[in-house]
Amino acid sequence: MATAYATDERFDIHTLEGHPEFAGRLTAIQQRLDEDNLIGRLLHIEPQPATMDELGAVHTSRYLELLAKTSGLTKTIMWGADTYITPRSYETARLAAGAVLRVVDMVMNGQAANGLAAVRPPGHHATPSDAMGFCLLNNIAIAARYAQRVYGIKRVLIVDYDVHHGNGTQEAFYADPTVFYISTHQWPLYPGTGSARDVGVGDGTGSTLNMPLPAGVGDEGYTRVFDEVVLPTIHRFAPELILVSAGFDAHWDDPLANMRLSLSGYDHLARRLLAEAVSCCAGRIVFVLEGGYNLNALSHGWANVVRMLLGDTQPVDPLGVEHGVEPLLDPLVQQIKHLHKLA
Repeated sequence: MATAYATDERFDIHTLEGHPEFAGRLTAIQQRLDEDNLIGRLLHIEPQPATMDELGAVHTSRYLELLAKTSGLTKTIMWGADTYITPRSYETARLAAGAVLRVVDMVMNGQAANGLAAVRPPGHHATPSDAMGFCLLNNIAIAARYAQRVYGIKRVLIVDYDVHHGNGTQEAFYADPTVFYISTHQWPLYPGTGSARDVGVGDGTGSTLNMPLPAGVGDEGYTRVFDEVVLPTIHRFAPELILVSAGFDAHWDDPLANMRLSLSGYDHLARRLLAEAVSCCAGRIVFVLEGGYNLNALSHGWANVVRMLLGDTQPVDPLGVEHGVEPLLDPLVQQIKHLHKLA
């Protein structure tokens, strides 16, 4: 069965020269997929903008109204310290969210085995009521709610391996037991959220799992965290759909963080998630692009996800590894196991 793929040249409209989250990120990905002869092997989907009803399942009406008004801008502005908005950013963000929804449609309808959405602007920092961290609309949160509303799914699981904590995604589902959010992120680092003790509230207690990792964790540490914490949690929750916030800024050569994942390490994590999806939810898994600011690491990392979903057995890793002693994770792993009652 096919692998669904959604992207669009219109995402390039949202860009700002000199900003790390710019149009060149998707250009690098497209060039890599072309050069590696992967584009023709994918089932391409024409995205449509998400509707206000679809956006409103996650975001407040007041925030959406404020964001819509930016279409009347005559120049690019900064929303907070780090997030830019151009006169056409709102329409681009709606298209990005809609692209993810179309991939979810293809997977849930059985027209594709799995899928990816290479979208911009990214989404996991966008809260229900605000833009931040380069993000305007929370693409993956909107997709989770969409899958529940349209397809009657009772349990959606989101894995976020971007190097930054997805505060917006966590906030959207913090009191909701039907959407389980797992984040592996560098700590401390922007946005400063994602403590191990943040496990949810009310009925959602226990449905948020944060792994705040110290700087310097690489392939060995990430593999341990997945084997001992992430994968057992997925198995126990038994989701009907897995969504992945795929950020490639935990790579050792990313300029905005200090982790040591290699491309091969990233590939290993993604393959473990796919295997878990096959085991628990008929292979229904969708990868959604988040961060990644070294263009080589980003493009090769994304291409490796494509290869994996298409059934190729080997990743491509021309960048190699950064050698060094990884920090000790025993206390953190034991704390997480205790908090989440993992054997």
